[in-house]
Order: sequence, then structure tokens, then C-alpha cells
Amino acid sequence: MSLLSVAGLSAFYGASQALFDVTLSVNEGQVVALLGRNGMGKTSTIKTICRMLPVAGGTVEFAGQDLTRLPPHQAAQLGLGLVPEGRRCFANLTVWENLVAAARPGHWDFDRVTGLFPQLAPRRDQRAVSLSGGEQQMLAIGRALMTNPKLLILDEATEGLAPLIRQEIWDAIARLKTETGMAILLVDKSLKELRQVADSAVILQRGATVWQGVMDDLTPDMTDRYIGV
Repeated sequence: MSLLSVAGLSAFYGASQALFDVTLSVNEGQVVALLGRNGMGKTSTIKTICRMLPVAGGTVEFAGQDLTRLPPHQAAQLGLGLVPEGRRCFANLTVWENLVAAARPGHWDFDRVTGLFPQLAPRRDQRAVSLSGGEQQMLAIGRALMTNPKLLILDEATEGLAPLIRQEIWDAIARLKTETGMAILLVDKSLKELRQVADSAVILQRGATVWQGVMDDLTPDMTDRYIGV
């Protein structure tokens, strides 16, 4: 069953058009990779889905509801959980305060988040600004999980991290898929790791969908054409 359905999406930053014709879908329990070179509209697509960028054309439906005119907080309340590019933790709040700031009742609580990311437990009372980059990324994911979302959206969750920390993040994503069946939409450049967790992929070029299908059908020729440097 389709949880998120985006069709013919277009969007602007002022007079500059960023999205022209984005179409994608995420089914319940599915992990979908959103791919494309830098500047092709991946983050703009996520911002539009999460209602941080106005919809100029097309449709965005989530959990059977039209998101097109909803404000961001109402879209989040329907079950969109965003881990934004650049982490954006509340620097002067503690780990605990970051996690509970937008928490909603459900499966995910402090104990389950620290079960997924044990490094956060002993840092409960530390301010986010004092954490390492990897710990801040774990905190950003945990904060999104504490909203108990139906769809978790991760925008470059492993970017700029040390290899060992990146692997911990990928292991956590794999656990979310296998242990919770959570629907996930993720942007990342690591095709090797994406192939291990993603069921399908959508490729954007110049603000439009140019390919979508199962990961096994994503050939080297296509990755060179649309994703490679």
C-alpha cells in the first residue's frame, strides 16, 4: 500500500524553478533511495514533501491525505520524520532535551533510541554542541524517531562522517528495516551500502524524475549516466 505518493511535483525558490516534474512513491515498510548528482533537486524534493518549500504544481499525498497546502508542523504530525542534511541539532540543549523536544507517544522512547545508539546513553545530560559529528548524527536520527513517524526521511545521513561511524549509521538503518519495518526515504551517495538496504530507487536529473525501479535493475551504465562524477 502506498504511504507517500508524489506526482508531477514542481517547486520554486523565488523566481528560480528547482523542481520540474518529480514523481516517486514509498510503500509501507519500503526503503527507497533518492539518487542524483549534487544540485539535481533531492533536498528540494524533501523540503517540498515536508512542506518547507511551497508546491507550485503536482500532488503530494501521505497516509491518504493531501499535503499540498498543509503547514510543516501538521505534515509532521501525520507521521513524517525528517533527519535534515547537516544534522541541525539544538546546540544548547542536552541530548535528553533534544530527544524529547518533539517526542510523541509510541514505540520509540529514550531507552529504544539509546538501544539503537548506545553512545548516546552516557551523554544524556551533555549539550549537543559538545558531541562529535557522528554522535550529533545519531542524535538527529534519534530525535526523528522519537516523533514515532510512519515515514523516516534521511537526507545525507552519513555525509562527512568517519568510516566506522558511517558503518554504525548504516547498521542502524538496516536494523530499522528488518526489526521495525519502518518506511524510509533516504538520500545518500554510497551506492554499495544503499544496495544492501534499499528496495527501490528514484533518480533525479535537473529537478525531474528520469528513472525509478528496483535496486537490482540499477545498472552500472545508468549509475555512470545519472549519478557518477
